[in-house]
Amino acid sequence: MINKFVGSVHEAVADIHDGAIVLVGGFGGAGHPTELLHALLEQGARNLTMVSNNSGNHEVGLAALIKAERVKKMICSFPRGSHSYVFNQFYAEGRIELECVPQGTIAERLHAAGAGLGGFYTRTSYGTELAAGKEVREINGHHYVFEYPMHADFALVLAQKGDRWGNLVYNKTARNFGPVMCQAAKTTVVQVKQKVELGDLDPEAIITPGIFVDRVVEVSDPQFSS
Repeated sequence: MINKFVGSVHEAVADIHDGAIVLVGGFGGAGHPTELLHALLEQGARNLTMVSNNSGNHEVGLAALIKAERVKKMICSFPRGSHSYVFNQFYAEGRIELECVPQGTIAERLHAAGAGLGGFYTRTSYGTELAAGKEVREINGHHYVFEYPMHADFALVLAQKGDRWGNLVYNKTARNFGPVMCQAAKTTVVQVKQKVELGDLDPEAIITPGIFVDRVVEVSDPQFSS
């Protein structure tokens, strides 16, 4: 019998190794799998490369990992924000690397990884420092920058509901990067607010099929995640 649920957030992240590339869902605080990230903090993995929309808020979740010096590189679209002071300090002191990638480009690089594509051309970033060293091609009078897929070792994602097969539905805009991150990682770990029985989810409403999910953990009353 397939049952992808595990007993705790700590069990869910136990095999994340030093030096892993980890995708982290969320747009600001919405869809941020904070409890999984706190479990990863306690687990102790180091030298991580984290991929997310932004670089963490306050001193929880992703920001807590950065503060504990577990993250060597941050790949994100919005490294600076009103609540991202931990990353700001570390970057100013040269204690963390940064790769800034436009938001749509991150999403499409993740999609390309999940779809088995070799890459894609985009007009975004042409003529800027973000295009330095990348292949450029003119198509129909416009210049495009070639971007490679963004594969990862693990994805940490928040969903609203999940069944034992790993089928997922999300809470409105808390979906954000979740579906494409589930497809782009070798191992996908999902934190859900509600565990449901197999067959309770409307097949037409399932956003992420269980084939893209490896482990699910229920956190019915999260302290931070939304």
